[in-house]
Amino acid sequence: MIKQFTLPVLNLELSFKSIKLKYDKSMNYKSSLVEVHVFRIRNSNMEFLILKRAEGEIYPCIWQMVTGKIEREEKAYETVIREVEEETNLKIEKLWVIPNVNTFYSSEEDAIYNVPVFAAQVADNSDVKLSREHSDYKWVRPDQAEESFAWEGQKKSLRVLVDYYLNKKDYLDMLEITF
Repeated sequence: MIKQFTLPVLNLELSFKSIKLKYDKSMNYKSSLVEVHVFRIRNSNMEFLILKRAEGEIYPCIWQMVTGKIEREEKAYETVIREVEEETNLKIEKLWVIPNVNTFYSSEEDAIYNVPVFAAQVADNSDVKLSREHSDYKWVRPDQAEESFAWEGQKKSLRVLVDYYLNKKDYLDMLEITF
């Protein structure tokens, strides 16, 4: 006799002879977004650009890094370059993929998103020009950026980036993207 129990992600079948786990593919997984931590080095200090979402946007008035949707046939790093320019008018000097993937659940789409994380260094004298998506910006220390972010995954991405940039630069250099 086999008893069957269904859980949201796992389908568990129990019998007296064995236990068998089967993956239930009913959950949607997506990877169509990017997260970009834009920074500059000023007076030997890392400063991060944080952006305030505009009133009419999703998640209004929160502070965040540059984010964006990957367009059809676009590579994730190409999205990063485009989104940084569209949202801030900044030109990226150096680009890295950060060894962290931010994950979140969207109840609207009933999907789990896996978001690759990038770091983009810009010139220390760059002029920011915001798109309509954001209403304000600030250059801040890493601890101030972390305090400003709403979600733990974004805070973790920032901590990983700072750790690699300050303490593991040789490893970070292996993750640089040339474009």
